[in-house]
Order: sequence, then structure tokens, then C-alpha cells
Amino acid sequence: MDQKVTSKALLGELLDKHYQDAIDAKARGKLVAWSTSIAPQELLETMNIKVVYPENHAAAIGARKCAQEFIDDSESKGYSIDLCSYARVNLGYMSIRDSIAGNIPMPDFIFCCNNICNTVIKWYENIAKDLGVPIILFDMPFNHTYEVQEHSVKYIRGQFEDAIAKLEEISGEKFDYDRFREVMAVSSETARWWKKATSLAASVPSPLNGFDLFNYMATIVCMRGKQEGLNLFKLWAEELQEKIRNGEGPWKTGEEKYRIMWDGIACWPYLSDTYKTLKNHGINMVTSTYPDSWTIVYESNDIDGMARAYSSNYVNRNLDYGVDNIAGIVKEFSLDGIIYHSNRSCKLMDFRQYEVQRRVRERTGVPSVIFDGDQTDPRAFSLAQYETRIQTLVEMMEQRKQEGRCER
Repeated sequence: MDQKVTSKALLGELLDKHYQDAIDAKARGKLVAWSTSIAPQELLETMNIKVVYPENHAAAIGARKCAQEFIDDSESKGYSIDLCSYARVNLGYMSIRDSIAGNIPMPDFIFCCNNICNTVIKWYENIAKDLGVPIILFDMPFNHTYEVQEHSVKYIRGQFEDAIAKLEEISGEKFDYDRFREVMAVSSETARWWKKATSLAASVPSPLNGFDLFNYMATIVCMRGKQEGLNLFKLWAEELQEKIRNGEGPWKTGEEKYRIMWDGIACWPYLSDTYKTLKNHGINMVTSTYPDSWTIVYESNDIDGMARAYSSNYVNRNLDYGVDNIAGIVKEFSLDGIIYHSNRSCKLMDFRQYEVQRRVRERTGVPSVIFDGDQTDPRAFSLAQYETRIQTLVEMMEQRKQEGRCER
């Protein structure tokens, strides 16, 4: 009898296939795009264009502890140390084109959406200029108001329509709107199951070791418009539900003493160190602000809804929304504390992080700490500082528990 494939094994297979498919397509002379992580991939999937995500690739390079070589290369060309380290890794890879973390084909065009940050605009423009390839840019206005405004929806929809015309020009093929509706349906359903799976971590004890969330995140980036991605998240949700029924916690050994949220990108070169420090204190990261960022849901054939969804992610929303979002997470996931990663690469998030922390603490009473780090640059992280911050957080969480103010 064949052993049932686990979601973790399937995850690895799908990621390997994702990169190999792009390499094979390039070898056959088919189009390959480089895209930002939360872009309207539905347009590319509809036209069967293979896509690689430089942020995913840079994270993998960081996790394999080989980012410094690529960072050194890009900095030697004049790119500042203050630039996003994903950008520096990627720009270095364009010269070196070889990594133990796996390789990606060079793009035939660039697909860029600035709803995650504005750095990507110049980063991806530079890629297009250096490689001499076209760029399709989606400008998502920052939502200074609480909700996405209708004029923004119309502006974004117009860009979708313009992008379709450009894709037809680049590919020499007509856009298939029937196929587009199918892809929209799969993308939304995949996002719903991603949200459902990650929301199961709200159970006490949590069935999810939250650092696994970082691994599954790679797939919601690159396979949201594919049936295989939908199947993966359904399987993952089933596994987590089974663990809940059996009363299983996040680890085979050790008690979940404290439940925390992690705000910000992981420190990929120090993933093991940051995880083990938490586990040694019985701290489980049950969630982050990431699940909502890729819960891009809309009705099939509703292009306005799709435009609104792509402008609605957490990073592209105002401070009030950010505070409400985290305060809601505190309650939903029964959090004991919050860790804020002050990521040197993410200036927009860093600048407002202290104010978000202050407001969330005032509203919820949940203690929190901020540590300095970076997503892929190993020079910007101090394990000693991180450990000190976590020790402080444990003391605050324990005091709050003893005072009887922590609800379950």
C-alpha cells in the first residue's frame, strides 16, 4: 500500500517543478517573466507564461546561507547597503547566475506591481534596462483612506486592460478571456484555502509550528493560480484539522507555553537560530500578518473586484487598518505576545512599526518586543540581541499570565 503523500513533501515537489518548468520553457524558447510576489499573476497564467519570483529565489538563497556572495557583487557595482537585500541578492545573481539554492532563467520581460513596496519599481526597472527587456508596471496607489477608493479601482482596472494588450504584443497571441475566468476562480479558491489552513493555527494548542508558515508561503506566491497550489492547501488544511482532532500541538516534544505573532519577513540566514530560540522558551509563532496579504479573493469575472483585492493587502493599507488588523489577530489567535522584526530592508514597514506597536499595546495589553535584523543580509542581525529581546518578552508574558490578564 502506498504511503500517503504529505503536504510538506508535496510542497517540495511543487517548488522543484516550478523552477524546472521555467528552465525548460526557456530552453524551448518560450517566454519567461520575472514578477514581484503579489502581482496579478492571473494574466500570466491565462497566457501560459512561466513565471519566476526573484523575492522567493532571494529568500531561498538567504536560507541556504549563501547570500553574501551576491550582495557583495551588487554592492561592488555601486548598489547601496541601504537597498533592499532581496534586490541586492537578485541583482548580484544576474551577474553570477549560479547558486547552490537553485538557478532561475533570465527573463524575457518584467512584471512589476508596487503594492508591496516602492523599491521594486527601480529594482525591476534596472533589471529591464540591464537585460534590455520590456517591463509591465502596475501602480497601486497607497490607501491613505481606510478602504480602497473607487477611483483607485478604476485606475488599476485600466492598468490590467493595458497589461493584457502589452502581453498580446509581447507573446504574439490573443488573450483568452474564458481561460481568464477559470484562472480567476482557481486563484481565489486557492487563496481561500490558504487562509483556511493558516487560520487553523488559532486552535489551542496550535497544530501549526508557525515557522512552517514561512515554507508554505513560497507556494502561495508562485502557485496561487494553479490547481496544484489549490490541492496543496486543501491537503495542508486536512492535516492540520486531523492534528486538532487528535489534540496535537506544534511539536512532537515540548509544550506550547506562549503563543506569539511575528510581524515582518523572516531572517532567512538565521531561520534555525530564531526558531530554536523561541522553541527553547516554549514559544510558538502561530501567525503573522502574511496570511492576509496573499488572501486575494474576488468573484470570477469581476475585474473590478480583482483590482480592489490587489490594492487591499496589508502593506498597502494605512496605519489605522494595520493596527486594527493586528489587534484582531491578537484576539483571534489568543496571543500572549508579539515579535516585531525591524527589517533593515523594509523601510516603509519599519518607519511605522513603533507606532503600530504602541497602539496595539494600548488596545490589547499584549506585550511585545522589536529586534533589528534583515531578511537576507547576514550582517544586519545579532543573535545576542535577538535572544535578549526574547528573554525580555518571556518575562513580560509570564508576568501578565501571573496577574491573570491573559485570556484563553
